[in-house]
Amino acid sequence: MSWSLALTANLEVSLAGFSERLKAAHIPHRISEARGEQQVWVADEPTAALVRELYQAFLANPDPGFTAVNAISKPISQPLWQKLRRFPAVITILLLTLAVALWTQLGTSLAAVAQLSFNAIIFEGDEAYLVSLAYSLEQGQWWRLITPMLLHFGWLHLAMNSLWFWELGRRIELHQGSWFVLVFTLVGALVSNVSQFWFSGPALFGGLSGVLYALLGFCWIYQRINPVAAYNLPKGVVGMMLVWLVLCLVGVVSAMGFGQIANAAHVSGLVLGCVAGAVMGVLNKLKVSE
Repeated sequence: MSWSLALTANLEVSLAGFSERLKAAHIPHRISEARGEQQVWVADEPTAALVRELYQAFLANPDPGFTAVNAISKPISQPLWQKLRRFPAVITILLLTLAVALWTQLGTSLAAVAQLSFNAIIFEGDEAYLVSLAYSLEQGQWWRLITPMLLHFGWLHLAMNSLWFWELGRRIELHQGSWFVLVFTLVGALVSNVSQFWFSGPALFGGLSGVLYALLGFCWIYQRINPVAAYNLPKGVVGMMLVWLVLCLVGVVSAMGFGQIANAAHVSGLVLGCVAGAVMGVLNKLKVSE
């Protein structure tokens, strides 16, 4: 297999403790000596980036109780812009989502929402009507298959989705790369939006939650097949999200006053994420074992 160089260290530096942390995090690696220095090699560049972060955390806190698995949630102190530049895909999507929220006035400007909704909207006086999807596609408005993910209705809706996208998206971008996150987000939006339309018919819906369940499913199943530190979610996160999904499906959340829930988008997103996580987990596990 082709190995990627993660970091180098002087010969007098003991990497034994750090190697144990990598083993505990299920990160395959090897340490060699060349040109008077130690070299830590891993399977690919995304993993190398994670190992570099974990090594900095190791140097900042060599306490044996501070494990590599927890290091991703305890990053070393560094300027905010340096942290953000490591996740260009996640930051770009979040900024675009925020811009759309401001433009649509959090969904209260129906004229702005109509430009990005799954079904186009026409206005006749005080009345508004949803246009058929077929007509919109005939007009070349293919963006409508994706853009509902950018629509949010209220600050709570926006804040919760943005926080979860940051938490899950950055983990995947760290390990799989920026292009993977971007493409997977678009595919997740497409699958969840089309599923919701197929299930509910013409309706006004939006939000990143379908994509979030795709990201959650990816991390969950990938970690079970090919454990890596990046996808080791805090205990209870998967269970909480699945319980929330069930509460939405049985109507409890809507009864609590949270409005109509796009259940088909959530379920289809989760299924997509689980399948993608299984495929990528198996492929990367086979790659490392070669």
